[in-house]
Amino acid sequence: MKKLYFVEPIVAVYAFAASLVYPLVQQYVYRRLWQELTNSTYPASDNSTRCAPANSSNHSSHHEEVQRAASLFSLYTELFSMIPSLIVTLVLVAYSDQRGRRITIILPLVGSLIYTCSFLAVSFFELNLYLLVGASFFSSLFGGIGTMLGGCFSYIADRCEDGKGKTLRMAGVDMTIGLLSGVGAISTGYFLRAYGFNWPFLTSALAQLVNLLYAVLFLGESRVVESQEKVSCSDALQKLVKGIQHIFSGGSRNRNYLLGLLITIFSLYTFADMGGLSMITLYELNEPLCWSEILIGYGSAISTTVFLTSFVGVSVLSLCLPDVAIVFIGMLSLCAGLIFVAFAKTTLMMFLVRVPMMFAVMPFPVMRAMMSKVVSKADQGSLFACVAFLESLSGNIGFAVFSSIYATTVAWRPGFTFLLAASLSIIPMMMLSLVNLFREEGLEEEIEPLLSDDRPVTPIEPDRPVTPVTPVTA
Repeated sequence: MKKLYFVEPIVAVYAFAASLVYPLVQQYVYRRLWQELTNSTYPASDNSTRCAPANSSNHSSHHEEVQRAASLFSLYTELFSMIPSLIVTLVLVAYSDQRGRRITIILPLVGSLIYTCSFLAVSFFELNLYLLVGASFFSSLFGGIGTMLGGCFSYIADRCEDGKGKTLRMAGVDMTIGLLSGVGAISTGYFLRAYGFNWPFLTSALAQLVNLLYAVLFLGESRVVESQEKVSCSDALQKLVKGIQHIFSGGSRNRNYLLGLLITIFSLYTFADMGGLSMITLYELNEPLCWSEILIGYGSAISTTVFLTSFVGVSVLSLCLPDVAIVFIGMLSLCAGLIFVAFAKTTLMMFLVRVPMMFAVMPFPVMRAMMSKVVSKADQGSLFACVAFLESLSGNIGFAVFSSIYATTVAWRPGFTFLLAASLSIIPMMMLSLVNLFREEGLEEEIEPLLSDDRPVTPIEPDRPVTPVTPVTA
């Protein structure tokens, strides 16, 4: 069977399937908690609002109580799934340097399918809500979105030769995530209104099953290491540690400082971005917005256009601006958008927050490409293992921290978390000024040899058979 060498279809289907589920997760938990805490049915809504006409104090207290419970439930879910997902991400993506990238893509798809099927079972049979925490933990043993994206970006780095092509293709992956997420998100409201929660969960599960079959049957391997010897578990772990150590010790002091600085900036920005934006759905459900499922679907869909505008921004601005300037513009865009969210009190204002936030995704592909350029091809898996690990760590910690802060501050200032995230995003913006200090003359000449492969690695040709490799488990 002829193999294909495109991970973009996998990312596209994954984004569509995930966008059918994740916008509904907080809504489903919110509705179940409302019924349990208030002993009443969830209030019916029209297309615009579900706030009580009289805006009574009793109704407001119900909103605050459910908001706190929902944010704490999200906190518990993240804490139980964070550590297993981080460990699997680091091990699998780094191990892919020895035995190929497909394992880093296939296993997270399995975990995502398990998670979606668990949600479907809880919704269909009305099982205990806290079973979702256990399902989140179990699915995280297969890795998460950080594992899959780390594998996909390593795959792309294997297939791309020049730096600009690598940047654009990585930005294209982010754009694909945004476009397909928008298609899925705009469907969730109508799905929920017409059929309830079960059909969106079932549709997502079927889409993820098709995605898994494509990855298993049709996706070709991007690289293998020529070795006739079987690698034992201990040898694989030793190579993993050496590979990660090598990316931080394989160059001059300036090069190592630059790489460490870029990773730090990337992690801090991820913390502010994912942590701050994770509370938007709860914020939209709360007073005074009180959005319906239809408006939440539209809001999620419009938010995904940020991926498209960011891709256009990277494509255009890369022609006339250096990478550091593009990253700075993206961070400034996020900061402005978060401030706008904090003061949004009407539906129109909440929709308009996507305008100042239109370039907020640009720093992610540009910084991944910047880090990839200073590391040899043989170490791309180790690099993206570290990046995926730190991205997942920063995102999960950010989600947990901001969920806790939101639960504490929702009664007196629901927008406080967004102001805090905007303030934290200023820190990586300030650190960008240090990047140029390490890009001295001579560092660029040092980077160029690193872009060539210095290890015995053979790219997979389209017609060349690939020997299946059994994953090594620690």
